[in-house]
Amino acid sequence: MPESEVGSKVVPGLNLNNGDTIHAVGIGCWMGRQGEGPHVTNMVKTALNLGYRHIDTAANYGNEVSVGRGIHEAGVPREKLFVTTKLASEDHWDPASALETSLTKLGLDYVDLYLMHWPMALRADGSALQPDESPTFIETWHSMQELLKTGKARAIGVSNFSLKLLSLLLEHPKTTIVPAVNQVEAHPCLPQHELLEFCRNKGILLVAYSPIGKHKYAQDRDIEAIAHRLNVTPAQVILSWGIKRGTAVVPKSEQEERLARNLSLVELSAADMQVLDRLYLKPGMHHSVCGFHSHEFGGSCFGWSYEQLGWGFGLGGVMRD
Repeated sequence: MPESEVGSKVVPGLNLNNGDTIHAVGIGCWMGRQGEGPHVTNMVKTALNLGYRHIDTAANYGNEVSVGRGIHEAGVPREKLFVTTKLASEDHWDPASALETSLTKLGLDYVDLYLMHWPMALRADGSALQPDESPTFIETWHSMQELLKTGKARAIGVSNFSLKLLSLLLEHPKTTIVPAVNQVEAHPCLPQHELLEFCRNKGILLVAYSPIGKHKYAQDRDIEAIAHRLNVTPAQVILSWGIKRGTAVVPKSEQEERLARNLSLVELSAADMQVLDRLYLKPGMHHSVCGFHSHEFGGSCFGWSYEQLGWGFGLGGVMRD
């Protein structure tokens, strides 16, 4: 794995299928709510000053202007940064215009990675097109392929795609570009082992959002025991697990001390990895930590059922083991 030295930090790098390298630890810019503000700018600027070089935002986060200000105020040369933003579901009809809008807000000439945030397109009233209605996620992807010719997106990828949806996309005869990235929720309670192996075999990097989670599993006695032995925090253990298994991680924190710790990885033993790989097998531990799950139709997300999404969830984001 290639590495990049930033100040006193040595940050692992991961190769993408377009030849670029992405830092394995990025700063996630979902702030828990949509909206611009100095808190976003300060977080991005602080992260860059600490040594982060991978920034992950999205049109739907509603904070691309503030993210862009943080980038420019930090003064890190553009060629040393890896910036990701995402296509909103409301913009599946015209990815080119959506990318232009994001670039204007960010104050950048290009992004390193442009992701389809969700597979479903949403109408202006927020209702979802069904999987067979145009534009389908496959049609949207084929439009995104054209963006690579403009140089305004150096790589393209997807987010929240299951093995089922990735397979449909890759099998389509007009799919000429394999996604560089699939960004999904992944952490010890939702390790995505099968999806990770599929992506690895296809040359797709799995990027984990909510990698530390928003649940007390970080206080699991086995994780705490590893952290105590290594004299680090449970978050450092979890992030180090994510990277050692070959994923990139995009944790978020507005606290400078936590930002710094999240950038400091530790070496985990094979036994440590096995403990973390199998944590989800404990009773009640195999679940999502995100709040976008609905009880409608027996389990759904933004208008698509779990079956349509290809997710193995039951009600409330609990996995059907």
